[in-house]
Amino acid sequence: MMLPGFLFLLLNAVVDGESVCCYQDVLNYLNLTKSNELFSMTRPVKDYKQPTQVSLEVLLYAILDVREIDQTFVPYVWIVTTWQNQYIQWNPDDFCGIEAVSLPTEVLWKPDITIEEMTEKDKAPPSPHLTIYSNGLVTVQNDQVLVSTCRMHVYKFPFDIQSCNLSFKSVVHSVKDIQLVHDLSSSEMSHARMRTQYEWLFINMTVSNNTVYMLDLKQDVLIYTISMKRRSLLYVVNFLLPILFFLCLDLASFLISDSGGEKLSFKVTVLLAVTVMQLILNEILPSSSDKIPLIVLYCIGIFGLMMLSLLETILVMYLMGKDAASEDNNTDGERNLREDCGRQSKAKRDDKARTDVFADETPAELLKGSGSQLTDVFEKLSDELREVAKTLAQVLDSRKEEGKPGYWTRMTKTINKVFFIFYVIASSLFLLCMFVSWNNTQ
Repeated sequence: MMLPGFLFLLLNAVVDGESVCCYQDVLNYLNLTKSNELFSMTRPVKDYKQPTQVSLEVLLYAILDVREIDQTFVPYVWIVTTWQNQYIQWNPDDFCGIEAVSLPTEVLWKPDITIEEMTEKDKAPPSPHLTIYSNGLVTVQNDQVLVSTCRMHVYKFPFDIQSCNLSFKSVVHSVKDIQLVHDLSSSEMSHARMRTQYEWLFINMTVSNNTVYMLDLKQDVLIYTISMKRRSLLYVVNFLLPILFFLCLDLASFLISDSGGEKLSFKVTVLLAVTVMQLILNEILPSSSDKIPLIVLYCIGIFGLMMLSLLETILVMYLMGKDAASEDNNTDGERNLREDCGRQSKAKRDDKARTDVFADETPAELLKGSGSQLTDVFEKLSDELREVAKTLAQVLDSRKEEGKPGYWTRMTKTINKVFFIFYVIASSLFLLCMFVSWNNTQ
């Protein structure tokens, strides 16, 4: 049976006319000891029908990590839990103005509050003490590094805004036993106490109170929703801009000549560089998502444009190869013509030698010979001369046509111009659509 406070004051020692008080006097008055199970075994109410109101205040100190690949959220928070113990009350004036006393946490009953999203137990030890006040309020403060699940919406990565929940509820008590209430000033206090935010910028924190059914048990659930925005500058500089530069390099490759293989190898190298960037992106984004992220569409779109450019280069080189093959055939024909011309020239020299033989004979001897034979010789010479002239004309015509590009070579120039215009228009429209999609509100 607890004694009135004034009897404890009579038992206190008096030094220089003033009362000397200690915390133990309050504990003795309340009969609070570790062996007294009255305070620690049951819910501290005098009427079991009366619920215990538990006030929760969550203060966000830092956003340590947000892991998109496994969809977890790691905040550093302070959790302040307050409830009323109807068996604890004293008058501070009776105990030299003592209004609060700290006690070991195992002495008093505590509500069994858990966080539904927590996936790993906090490695930091809980606070070893709680505080009791003269009006019966009990307060426990704990700092925790929470590793909790959070469904990530990465559609607008890296310009995304994430909202992660921390749901507090009792493990075994129903709403008839424990009612959860919250402090509306948690968001403003979190802004003031925020120490570091790393990659993420804290926007606000909202609180809502819901009632759910768990195994036919109606329970209060207090949900803290933390909204945060990603700092996207690093991703823009290290990822988006390099891929855009690769696209510009692919556009510049149209200035490279199609005659050699340098243009083809350059385009293949740029395409492989974009593939490497896609592999890096695959290690960041989660494999499960409702919609394809815009950054994936950005990479696939630029990859597709570069692939079309590579196919156009292959087509142009193939057409130019056809012209080169036709030129080789013309060269072979010219070689045959030269050989024919050489044979005709040799026949001409032989005929000239025979004519010289006839010239050594006397006119009388010639007259004695057959006149028709001489006529045949001159006719053959004239025919051969005409053939040689015709052959020489063909050789000259073929040499004139050597400086003129072939049909397919002329077609490749037109194809390059048309495709370059299409490439520039398609790239501009694609980048504009991506900018508008990223700039839209989420």
